[in-house]
Amino acid sequence: MKVFFRNIFVICLVAICVGQMRAQTPPSWEGIPPETMTFEGKLTKLLATISIGDLTVVTKRAANGKDMVVTTDAVSRGTLLKLFRFSFDEHYESTIDPLFRSLKTVKHDVQKDRVRDSEAIFDYGQHRVTYVETDPKSPNQPPRTIASEIGDSMLDMIAGIFYLRSIPLKVGEKLDVQVSDSGLVYKVTVSVTGREVQKSILGNVMCWKVEPEIFGVARLIDQKGKMTMWFTDDKRRVPVRTSIQTQFGRVEVKLKTIDPAK
Repeated sequence: MKVFFRNIFVICLVAICVGQMRAQTPPSWEGIPPETMTFEGKLTKLLATISIGDLTVVTKRAANGKDMVVTTDAVSRGTLLKLFRFSFDEHYESTIDPLFRSLKTVKHDVQKDRVRDSEAIFDYGQHRVTYVETDPKSPNQPPRTIASEIGDSMLDMIAGIFYLRSIPLKVGEKLDVQVSDSGLVYKVTVSVTGREVQKSILGNVMCWKVEPEIFGVARLIDQKGKMTMWFTDDKRRVPVRTSIQTQFGRVEVKLKTIDPAK
């Protein structure tokens, strides 16, 4: 259960990572300005609902003026600590080039007393992603290293959500995708299952309904579950809601703020 709660916000991003896809209109950052979004996660089981954490996502230009840097910070709420004696604080930083390829992913992960730092480097010349994880509390301990073969394009779990925001969607379409997580590469199927009106901080907005297949044996999350996400049907494709059915209950992650609002 602890691993599940620690990764719940990351799962929301992993689910729609889009790496090597079938022919699509080339992605563009045109509709995605530098922005800051905040989300709140709540768990509902039977008749009880509790807040489990907050997620902040910041998008900005890299120092070179060409690449984009996306940072995410996921922090647990006090309710989670009181009920399950567990807390988490995770920081991710993803660097993405103009072709929407991941270049580097940096992570700082705190789970109560456990702390891990990691970095994944995507080398397209060598067609390899190399992931290195260290324990800052045990500097003499050898790092954990994982390397996997990749193609000409690959996205980490943070970059994927922005890729999906940048391409046209069509109801009934299924996308065969790849995602790299902690040095490993997974295949994921993402289905565009409809268009629905969703109530959000932006008002009642028409949204694309997207269902990624990440739960199950040999998938990203090796347990039973189902995920559904809603993106606004406009130029920005804002992710306003994520719903996850799990063995622990239903998790709802909803957009709280976005700057700029328009």
